[in-house]
Amino acid sequence: MTGNHTAASAHAAHRQGGGADPSGSGVGIDGDVAVWARARDALDGLPDGGLNIAHETVDRHVAGPAGDQVALRCLGVDGTRTLVTYRQLHVLTSRFANVLAGLGVGAGDAVYTLLGRTPDLFVAMLGSLRVGAVVSPMFTAFGPEPLRQRMTMGSARVVVTTEALYRRRLESVHHQVPTLEYVVLVGGDDTPTDVPGTLDLATLMGQASPDHAMVATRPDDPALVHFTSGTTGTPKGALHVHEAIVAHHATAVSALDLAPR
Repeated sequence: MTGNHTAASAHAAHRQGGGADPSGSGVGIDGDVAVWARARDALDGLPDGGLNIAHETVDRHVAGPAGDQVALRCLGVDGTRTLVTYRQLHVLTSRFANVLAGLGVGAGDAVYTLLGRTPDLFVAMLGSLRVGAVVSPMFTAFGPEPLRQRMTMGSARVVVTTEALYRRRLESVHHQVPTLEYVVLVGGDDTPTDVPGTLDLATLMGQASPDHAMVATRPDDPALVHFTSGTTGTPKGALHVHEAIVAHHATAVSALDLAPR
């Protein structure tokens, strides 16, 4: 969270005109402000100073020549490769956003995921961010009680998982989370799920429109919640805002050397 707050604070200072180092060390903060301002300017942003992680990671690429480039490469346990372009990801995340909107889920609502690193995980997370929801990805190795604890602490309204994980990890605690209204299941082998008290994702996606107008989130609107392991006590939730994407993008370029090819 330190980097996120640094980016947000520096951006705020830039809007106020910068200033001297408040510590009195004699080192000005204008240099840091300029660095973060340039990092912020490297992103599209939304009208009127808005910012949304889903727009920066998907939509802005669709509008340009990168639309048909590969956005996701997923390797299944059986060796199957799945490629998803930015344009395809835009359609899928828009459909998921409309699924949530149809359920009455929107800005500030908590959407949890219990999924492996599959395209469905990214579709659920980015689609949730499109409607202004707050996303919390959960570790698939957790047992029922740690999952119940985290969903209760974060007031989960929706959880997206596979039928297999639901039966093994969540079914026994489903009704112990007071705020949980919807359990959305991903089936296997393109087979619709039919579990009482749950919804089938493939059916919902097939009924949803591929067109969605993104919610105009602000840079300091909540976007993600990550929980600590809880091995030494009660897990703690760390809240990340949409402006966290500024630091993620900057470090991807400067530390990981990721750039368009």
